[in-house]
Amino acid sequence: MVYLIAGVAIFVLILVGANLATRMSGRTPVKQDSQASAGNASAEGREATAEGEDGAAPVATPTPVPEPISITLSVVGDCTLGMDETFEYDTSFNNYYEMYGSAYFMQNVKDIFAADDLTIANLETTLTTAETKREGRYYNFKAPLEYAKILTDGNIEAVNTANNHMYDYLDQGYEDTLKALDAENIVHFGFDETAVMDVKGVKVGMLGVYEIDREFAEIETEVKEHIAKVKSEGAQLVVCIVHWGEELDTMPDQDQTRIARMAIDNGADLVCGHHAHVIQGIELYKGKYICYGLANFCFGGNVYPTDMQSIIFQQTFTVTGDQVAADNNVNIIPISCSSEYSFNNYQPTPADPDSAVSILTKLRERTEALTTAEPQPADLLKSTTVDQSVLTLTTSGGGLIGGGGTAGGATGAASGGTTGETGDGTGGTGSYDESSYDSSYDEGYSDEEAYYDSLYDWDNM
Repeated sequence: MVYLIAGVAIFVLILVGANLATRMSGRTPVKQDSQASAGNASAEGREATAEGEDGAAPVATPTPVPEPISITLSVVGDCTLGMDETFEYDTSFNNYYEMYGSAYFMQNVKDIFAADDLTIANLETTLTTAETKREGRYYNFKAPLEYAKILTDGNIEAVNTANNHMYDYLDQGYEDTLKALDAENIVHFGFDETAVMDVKGVKVGMLGVYEIDREFAEIETEVKEHIAKVKSEGAQLVVCIVHWGEELDTMPDQDQTRIARMAIDNGADLVCGHHAHVIQGIELYKGKYICYGLANFCFGGNVYPTDMQSIIFQQTFTVTGDQVAADNNVNIIPISCSSEYSFNNYQPTPADPDSAVSILTKLRERTEALTTAEPQPADLLKSTTVDQSVLTLTTSGGGLIGGGGTAGGATGAASGGTTGETGDGTGGTGSYDESSYDSSYDEGYSDEEAYYDSLYDWDNM
């Protein structure tokens, strides 16, 4: 009996072993093949695929396609939110702050900035309690720390600090200014400091460059390093702001042109500049805009500026991943840096129609006079806030409307001449009234610009 049971057990084991051998010899090692396939796909840069145990066809994982995002940037020129201690207080920027508060200054433009996605200004004053000022300068601008609120009240989110007044009160003045901006959550950049902001899901990198009395090679190294830095921090769109050129020059010099194009060659998507206190032209280079001179904006530096005409430069960018579309989606908004005609009340205001024509005509003439690296599109300045039909109307003599009595002097309207003779900083809502101009003006000089050139070293202003 014992031998019978043992024999049955041995027979069963033989059958089970044979069955296992048969099954193993006919099985496909799905898991191993799947892993090898994934490794090969990875090595070849393809998506890994998965195959089920039942031998179903592999299903590819779709690659996410980034959605295009459009953002609108506004850039403005010099914002001197303060005064020099030698200024007469009654007409000073600081007295206007005391009388009307922080919301007064930008109240006529804040809705424009609220409608965009990012507004960038040049902050050309110190916000400080420092008393020791830099020597050898005609003007040293300062204001209390709380004046930073002017920017937030005006919907200005970022400022450039690289300019010739940011160290008017030495290191303490500079450090105090940055702290005041931080207290209002204003992003700041300039000199050695860069910034990257998230705007509607797009990372915008910003750098500020100070050009005056510096060698090109030094500036080039700085620009390359700073663009590389913001890109390494994820910047998809790069804005380069430069303080450059000569005061009151209506045309950019060769250094400005060279720096701007170099910045674009190295990855900048927009270059905007200031310092001249007057409007300069706009160039399109390799599909990117260079706005050479934005002029004054909210300017506490003078009750009677030589030129109160200005612009807001707006551009809408379409960004898809790391790609910025080349387009001409630009809007130029003509501005006076004062809401008063004959003096500066420090309240930038959209220009009235006549003055807007004068400003846009001036901008177009200075743009057309640029020596450009490549042909410019005929509609470079087509998109404006003024009806285009206004800019194409002509007088009997062929000059553009805007040079006559309605926007800048009598000569153009009387003779039908061009606007260039009379519209260059002397007319429109941003222009001064000579009867109320500085009483020290000497009529022996050909114009007020020549007179002030005889008095001041403009680069040290």
